[in-house]
Amino acid sequence: MEAIKNRVANSVLITIDLEDYYPLGDRIIFDIKEWLFEGIILKEKDFRASVKNHDWTQYNNCYVALTCSTDAIIPSWAFMLVTTELVPFAKKIIIGNLKELETSIFQDIISQLPTDSYKDKPIIIKGCSEKPIPETAYTQLITKLVPVVKSIMYGEACSTVPLFRSK
Repeated sequence: MEAIKNRVANSVLITIDLEDYYPLGDRIIFDIKEWLFEGIILKEKDFRASVKNHDWTQYNNCYVALTCSTDAIIPSWAFMLVTTELVPFAKKIIIGNLKELETSIFQDIISQLPTDSYKDKPIIIKGCSEKPIPETAYTQLITKLVPVVKSIMYGEACSTVPLFRSK
């Protein structure tokens, strides 16, 4: 009886799983509405006092999305002031929501991803992740890989969807 061969394990296919690059750290929404007078008016003196008296250490190693969930008009300097206090603690700070934060995190990750080892190789981009990988991350990855790789497929090694083949 002949031994069963794992052709996938023995192939030249390289699988990229973006979940492997998912960085640890809490994702936090920081809503400044609590520091506004009646939730809609920014009084500079009171706002600065709130910023000064806040415990910023709780954001150590966190990813932070700054927002204001009310229809208040917030001057740019307000988010900038909050950012100056977060910088020593947070891993990343954006203005936006959690989806935009995750997208920004993965933009950084993919921009730093080395592609030398993928040159002229067939690549599988693994789908079905348990972590919240933004869909935009997949398009950014493909944009980075197309000039380098032989082919790109999506899915699992046992059932892939072909996406790209170099000419």
